[in-house]
Amino acid sequence: MTTPLPIIAGTRMALQIAERLREEIVSAAILPGQALSETDYATLYGVSRQPVREAFIRLAADGLLEVLPQRGTFVKKVSIKTVADARFVREAVEAAIVVEACQRATPADIAMLKQIIDSQTELLELESSKSASADEVMNRAMATGFLALDEAFHRALAKVAKRETAWAFVDRLKVQMDRVRYLSYQEATPAERLVAQHATIVEAIAQRDVALASADMHIHLAEVVGALPKLRERMPDMFED
Repeated sequence: MTTPLPIIAGTRMALQIAERLREEIVSAAILPGQALSETDYATLYGVSRQPVREAFIRLAADGLLEVLPQRGTFVKKVSIKTVADARFVREAVEAAIVVEACQRATPADIAMLKQIIDSQTELLELESSKSASADEVMNRAMATGFLALDEAFHRALAKVAKRETAWAFVDRLKVQMDRVRYLSYQEATPAERLVAQHATIVEAIAQRDVALASADMHIHLAEVVGALPKLRERMPDMFED
């Protein structure tokens, strides 16, 4: 179960609970198929069941929870088709974003993007130096840190292209993709390759090479789908379709 969260004045409790649960479902801290109890979470947060119920409804609408009559509320399994559809839309949008980034990027923008890549590299160096016996909590923290920087990189590209609204749309759509990325972090595409792909995309933008930037983005976003067959074979109970 998630840990208690501080109350933020002026923000509805239901929204806070929904966002905390969203983060933990996407990061695989709460696994697909796991049962969730309104009563347990109401007790955890010291609230009535109503805001918890509202949070569950929000997450069900986002495809993260499933309510089964007479059985309870469960974390929805990852839909293979939804992941594929989300990747299809995301590729189209982000390929267009890098085209506009090629046209708009300033030297300061390129420096900002490179700084994010440097931060990812530093985190990978730290990860490679940690003990082989590092526990699951440490591994999850590493995954969360790396993937948060990955998110920051793609968000920054949208900002450079002045397409923040388009990115916000993609951000909500790709939630199932993000779940796969967390589940497969240790065995999917090597993180070093993803960082190298980021660097290649930035170099193409710096050179204003529209065709190369777009092609590199397509290659980069195809990586998550490559992890699916092996992941589904290892964790069949976590997937549907």
